[in-house]
Amino acid sequence: MKTYKSSAELKGMSKEQLFGHYGTVIGALFLIGTISLVANSIPSKLIVASSIPELIIYYLISFVISLFLGIFNSGEAFLYLKLICRQPISAGDIFYGFKVYPDKAILLQFVHSLITYICMTPAMIFYYLYLTTHLSAYMLLMSVFFAIGAIIITVAYLMLSQSFFLLQDFPQYSAKELMKMSCQIMKGHKGRLFYISVSFLPLYCLSAFSFFIAFFWLVPYTNAVMANFYMDLMKNRNQTSADDIFQYNP
Repeated sequence: MKTYKSSAELKGMSKEQLFGHYGTVIGALFLIGTISLVANSIPSKLIVASSIPELIIYYLISFVISLFLGIFNSGEAFLYLKLICRQPISAGDIFYGFKVYPDKAILLQFVHSLITYICMTPAMIFYYLYLTTHLSAYMLLMSVFFAIGAIIITVAYLMLSQSFFLLQDFPQYSAKELMKMSCQIMKGHKGRLFYISVSFLPLYCLSAFSFFIAFFWLVPYTNAVMANFYMDLMKNRNQTSADDIFQYNP
């Protein structure tokens, strides 16, 4: 019988696993945050985005940068899987994605970013039109398309959420196969992951009162819970019954 861990159990495990390792994971978070901040500032330094063509170029540059940052998602998944498996970790683990299959990490991030940009483009266009014309109709359309885009992005995120973890365990598969695997193992679990993700929102809101210093504790905590969620999925797909053994045939 499959027994999946509750949100409280996953969080309890994560707190215990993080104990004594906060210095390392905070260091890794600081590295990723600094690199992301510098990289994401590049588009605004290169182009003003005061017209539609410039806006398109701006977002194309941002899109390419997001692919580069996707390699760190692979390294971060590697770090947190090591953490929950009780293996020694270091802040330098975030660069692991550059050593092992960076091309697959980029392809995974390409799909993630493409979905986000496609879904948000209509809202951004209407927002730009509102800024240039100040017509309230454009603001209304922006709000509608933003809400629709956010729903699509959320569903896609839930379906593909395990891709970078799977890359660490199944590096022999292509990016397409990894995404298909993620969709497969998330069947029946999207609501559970959505609930776990939403349960962190109050903590993130409260962290504002600490001048966001609490983020350095909260982000690693969230990442550890997500890694434990993945491991819980995989353990339940690898139970002794032949019908329950995780077998993927690409």
